[in-house]
Amino acid sequence: MNATEPRRRWWPRSVRARTALTVTSAAAVILLGIGWWLHHDVYRQGTRIAEGQAEQQVWALVDQLNGGVLPAQKSIVLPYEVVATGRRTAVAYGGGMEALDPGTRHVLPTPSGARGPGVLTIFPLRIPERGSHSRDRSGLVGRTFTVMYADVSANELSRDQVAALGVTSDALLRVYVVVLPKTAEEIARTTDLLLLRAGLVSLVLIAAAVYFTVRRSLRPVEAIRVLTASVTANDPRERVTVPATGHEIAALATTINSTLQRLDDAAAQQRRFVADAAHELRSPLTTLLASLEVALAYPERTDWPAATTTAARQTRRLQALAEDLLLLARLDTRTPTASPETVDLTALASRLTEQYPLTERPLTLTCDSTSPAHAHGNPGEYERLLRNLIDNAARHAAHRIQITVRNQDDWIVLTVHDDGPGVPAEDAERIFERFVRLDDARSRDHGGTGLGLAIARDLAHRHRGTLTLTPRTLGACFQLRLPRAPTPAEK
Repeated sequence: MNATEPRRRWWPRSVRARTALTVTSAAAVILLGIGWWLHHDVYRQGTRIAEGQAEQQVWALVDQLNGGVLPAQKSIVLPYEVVATGRRTAVAYGGGMEALDPGTRHVLPTPSGARGPGVLTIFPLRIPERGSHSRDRSGLVGRTFTVMYADVSANELSRDQVAALGVTSDALLRVYVVVLPKTAEEIARTTDLLLLRAGLVSLVLIAAAVYFTVRRSLRPVEAIRVLTASVTANDPRERVTVPATGHEIAALATTINSTLQRLDDAAAQQRRFVADAAHELRSPLTTLLASLEVALAYPERTDWPAATTTAARQTRRLQALAEDLLLLARLDTRTPTASPETVDLTALASRLTEQYPLTERPLTLTCDSTSPAHAHGNPGEYERLLRNLIDNAARHAAHRIQITVRNQDDWIVLTVHDDGPGVPAEDAERIFERFVRLDDARSRDHGGTGLGLAIARDLAHRHRGTLTLTPRTLGACFQLRLPRAPTPAEK
């Protein structure tokens, strides 16, 4: 969360509470969906049971009518009514239909056309409102219910059976049974209450389980936090304990230890760099100060041109060292090169070969190339890189320095080879460290700052290349590999 963004008051800060709240919310949604599905499934199953009971009751009433027996009101559970053609009142009724006074006039419709024996018809029907509703305990009035009916023809009965039923011999009797959803609703309501209680208990248990599980899982993280809080810039040697579980927290601990190790190495490198820089600055400053103090103490015996020459040489050394330190600081920031250009390294190497001053001692500096070699980058940085390699070779070469530039597939390979004493194999990487000089052949007497090769390698890496020391029988050979850019003719 952004530090300037106001924190939501209702959202807990603890990871344990957040996880428990999130998991519980997800579980609540899932349980709600399951409960909704169960409610409808239970209601559907209860409705099927109620319809099955109503169907059984229809056929039971039909059997009684076929036997010339009027059904008893109290023996029937569901509301029913038997109506017949040619008769105003109901033949029989019960199960709550008596509240509508069917003895005065039947409630459900008069039969119109026989369906045939053994045919059950199901349809929705609204129970009409009439008469007193005070005894309507079943809540039938004014509501729509599913109604089942079957027909019984009086002409298939005997004369005595017809007389017992109180209908004419040609009458058509219809048995209505109302399907009450009360049973399904009660079962669904009971199931809803059970699901609600079980769901609430489950949510509490889930929240508690998640909270304590996350709390236990985060104990190593808390230990890591306490240990990393004790790490300071002056003493970054503290390391966290890596759990033996092998899960993500172990990976986190390993990563933190690696980070702390890098910080420790960086701090040590910085201390070493500051110490080396102070030492390098102190040497010319001491020489400069000593020469000036001697000259001031004995002005009449001082060779002022020689003293001025010494002061100028040490000042130039300080200036070169300061420029190198500033360049290293800029390279350490990893600032990307703005608007890289396409540089011809062959032309650059040829120009430096022609312009390089070789006044201190006679050296032969040559450049060997077969074709242009284009690379993307900053021309000034490429010139600084190549000049540092030539300066290093010029300090240690005996007679000759050879520069070669070649295109090899997608790479440019540039080498600077001198015929000096060379570099021992064990120091092939050490010479690229800052302020490192070898004690014998590449000594401090040759005037180097010990930063040229370090700057050259950093510049090579900045341009996605490499700078290495390749083995040679005679002298030292530095190889620069850079990604090759398309020539203007290839674009």
